[in-house]
Amino acid sequence: MVSDNGSTDGSTEIAELHGARVVHAVSRGYGSALRRGIEEAKGQFIIVGDGDDSYDFSEIDAFVAKWHEGYEFIIGNRFLGEIKTSAMPWHHKYIGTPVLSAVVNLFFRAGVGDINCGLRGFTKHLANRLDFRTTGMEFASESLIKAAKLGVRLTEVPITLWPDKRGRPPHLRSFHDGWRHLRFMLLCAPNWLFLLPGAFLFALGLGLVFWLFPGPRQVGKVIFDIHTMLFGMMFALVGAQIITIGMFAKVFSYSERFAPNQLSLERWLKRLKLEHGLILGAGLALSGSAGAFYLLWKWAASDFGHFNDLRSVVFFSLWFFIGVQMIFSSFFLSMLGISRGTYIGEKILFDWQGPREPCFRPPSQSFSSPSSCSHPGSCTHPRHRLWRWNDRPPHYGTEA
Repeated sequence: MVSDNGSTDGSTEIAELHGARVVHAVSRGYGSALRRGIEEAKGQFIIVGDGDDSYDFSEIDAFVAKWHEGYEFIIGNRFLGEIKTSAMPWHHKYIGTPVLSAVVNLFFRAGVGDINCGLRGFTKHLANRLDFRTTGMEFASESLIKAAKLGVRLTEVPITLWPDKRGRPPHLRSFHDGWRHLRFMLLCAPNWLFLLPGAFLFALGLGLVFWLFPGPRQVGKVIFDIHTMLFGMMFALVGAQIITIGMFAKVFSYSERFAPNQLSLERWLKRLKLEHGLILGAGLALSGSAGAFYLLWKWAASDFGHFNDLRSVVFFSLWFFIGVQMIFSSFFLSMLGISRGTYIGEKILFDWQGPREPCFRPPSQSFSSPSSCSHPGSCTHPRHRLWRWNDRPPHYGTEA
């Protein structure tokens, strides 16, 4: 099957003349063409590849063999195979692809050496579960990242990359599309993008504040005083802000199905409520404001004369600011998870399971196992879905 999204060189007519099934993608883009083709594919196992003669489709037997061994996602590796002369630009071969592959392996533990290889295969069922969203070149990263996050069986096969025969400049723009890949990776990894940098800044700032709270410190010939303490306060506040943004990103990415199988996040969302954040934030804000008012009272008692306790001002202001930030962040997190019982308990598990076919068993009817379902292979009954999710018992009991 040929998936076309706006070619004007007559290739679609040639494909149809030779018996190929041609489908047309409305939107432009590498990802759009592949998504359209995947939607229209009828087989149980799908292999995708560029139609410019850069890949040898006689090598797909290795992909099918790996599928028969039980792998759900098989990606070609041009570095393990052979890259013909002039088939790949030097900056793609030695910089772009190795660096992006290293980032994916670090963030998502994919364990592959060539994330940009366009020749790859996956099952139709897995394609439905991956719920593709991107339309450009970053589709290559999206499919691999989501497969790695789902924990599917994934492997590589060596392939040969040949010089393409397009006869025109490629649509690929090295730096633009490379950035789109990296941007998507970062958006899919809020721990690396937000939580780790935020935690580092917060710990560094908090450490400086506590270290300098008793008084100036001398390290060698350098004296650290109130000015360094102010920077510590700013580091802590910026770190706290980055951490809260990271939590927003994690909840949003999960509810929007960018990041499945986050069991630890699910457990935290089930245990923590809006009131917990409000109580903790109010406690910090009240502690900080109480200390600030005590300092104000002391200053007023001295007839608003010279004030030399700026360390205490910085210390108590820090807790007041963090407390206020926590209160409003808790409200926003609660808004993101306002349908928590649906998103975390049922909807996401439901939506990630592939084709939706009706189940004829009434939702209220009890059951003891999924074997009693009228179509256990593709059931969309909420409770049956929980049984089918990764072939494990439901995590949420009958309430889900």
